[in-house]
Amino acid sequence: MPERCPQRDGTVIDDMEQMTVLIAEDDEDLRHALVQGLELAGHRVAAFASAEGVLGSISRDFRGVLVSDLRMPGRDGLALMRDALEIDAALPVILISGHADVPIAVEAMRAGAYDFVEKPFATARLVAGVERALEKRRLVLENRALRERLDGSGGIETRLVGRAPAMERLRQELLMLAGTDADVLVVGETGVGKEVAARLLQDEGPRRGGPFVALNCGALPAEIIESELFGHEAGAFTGAQRQRIGKLEHAQGGTVFLDEIESMPLELQVKLLRVIESRSIERLGSNRVIPLDVRFVAATKSDLVRACDAGRFRRDLYYRLNVVTIRIPPLRERKEDIPLLFHHLAREARSRYRREIPEPDPVALVRLLAYDWPGNVRELRNAADRFVLGFGLDPAIGASGGGGEAGPSHAALSASGSLAERLHSIERVLIEDELRRHGGRLRPTYEALGISRKTLYDKMRRLEIQSADGLGDEGGGTDEARQGAAPG
Repeated sequence: MPERCPQRDGTVIDDMEQMTVLIAEDDEDLRHALVQGLELAGHRVAAFASAEGVLGSISRDFRGVLVSDLRMPGRDGLALMRDALEIDAALPVILISGHADVPIAVEAMRAGAYDFVEKPFATARLVAGVERALEKRRLVLENRALRERLDGSGGIETRLVGRAPAMERLRQELLMLAGTDADVLVVGETGVGKEVAARLLQDEGPRRGGPFVALNCGALPAEIIESELFGHEAGAFTGAQRQRIGKLEHAQGGTVFLDEIESMPLELQVKLLRVIESRSIERLGSNRVIPLDVRFVAATKSDLVRACDAGRFRRDLYYRLNVVTIRIPPLRERKEDIPLLFHHLAREARSRYRREIPEPDPVALVRLLAYDWPGNVRELRNAADRFVLGFGLDPAIGASGGGGEAGPSHAALSASGSLAERLHSIERVLIEDELRRHGGRLRPTYEALGISRKTLYDKMRRLEIQSADGLGDEGGGTDEARQGAAPG
């Protein structure tokens, strides 16, 4: 898929938000001609030799349209269109058909196709139809975004899901900061949703119409890092044949998201500090200062203060970025949100894979709550995908490590019986899991469960949780439990 589009003046602009034209065409010559014609017209194109693989690029948020040949081996264009419209009924689909296929194409129009182009056709005919379809798609997406904003906080609640107090505070802080241009430092473990928070700062504020440029500071290629960020003039160095707009300049009017800021090389940290302080850049090979109207949002999973003390991060850059710090809690600190979030992610998976969500049994539910999810929301999303695809939850949890524990066993749970029996099974597994995590020590166990010491002792006695269950007695856990379970 082309990442860059040449402009009329020869300038190359990286446009992360440009609309995309998906093409499914089995005829190689025609496919190449379609790609060339659309790219010459300034459009970004992703082409496929068959219907396979196309649907993976389509979602309700997909910024683009679909162009498909009607007759292809395997899944034909009509079947592809129906599958695409199941994902989003408002997606414009343009079908290419031969003369003999016109009756079928008319039927397809009634079934929801946006347009059809009869072979042979001039490239200008297809380009005109694609541009009309892209404009329609742009309006649909803008209207959806507008409806979310008019619904108040409904939009942000569907993107940062959770009812835990920490999540309520996080949403309030983001909404409060969204209307400002303050630089923000987002802190959180891998997979908690730091980029989601950064995008919300833009989408809920006055910069919502501008670009959102995400940079992975640890993945920037060292040999072209300055050209990537600042751009260059023609002839600035060997191989620089044309002027190039860098990513910082491309973000004018929008947001620059600096992901994994802790991994940025020290020599680049100096240059970034100067850019943030002056809000200006100079392209390589030029002495002209270009003002920047951008907001910087940095994200880290590390303790930057320690990184400063260790000499791995510049203290002056840390203080410049740390105007406001937003912390996103890991899933293990808001386990009450896991069922709600899992259901939300499962519904998204249902839309992507066009599968019904299986009915979760008590085993699946308790495994969700008992597991720590070190990969956080990203790992939970993968688990939801596998669950909707029919693989259950065991593979998801077993594959992620989890400190050597695969989670509670099926044998420890009762998937049938009365409600009280099922609740006792779940309660038993949760207590045993916490005891295992804390090596049989009781104080961290009852603190983690949010109950008193006496309550834990009573539950262990009632549920017959003993050292024979493999909990161990490190720290006197089991003996302490027996003593504490005695009256008084």
